[in-house]
Amino acid sequence: MVKHNYRWVVALSSFAGLVLTLTLLHPDHAKAQQQYPILDAVANKVVQKYQASTCEQLWVKKSQKAPPTPEEQNVIALLKNDPQMRAAFINKVAAPVANKLFECGMIP
Repeated sequence: MVKHNYRWVVALSSFAGLVLTLTLLHPDHAKAQQQYPILDAVANKVVQKYQASTCEQLWVKKSQKAPPTPEEQNVIALLKNDPQMRAAFINKVAAPVANKLFECGMIP
């Protein structure tokens, strides 16, 4: 049973990597990076935060439910007002963050 689940996780991770690679190679992705250099830096910071965090740290942070910082509030406001910027941000952070949450058992 454990080997079966392990294979499923490996297959899902491989698929996520393929989707991420295809997204990164898409011409619109390069355009989005050139169009939103600050967004790219913020997205990289978010991805690094999740990748550098342990599962225990993420569980603690989730349980604390701290309000967003002023910097986070500014970014959220920008993303709410600009659908193209929001799509570029989500395309950049979705796969790495979802993979980390999946590894930590925070999403099914």
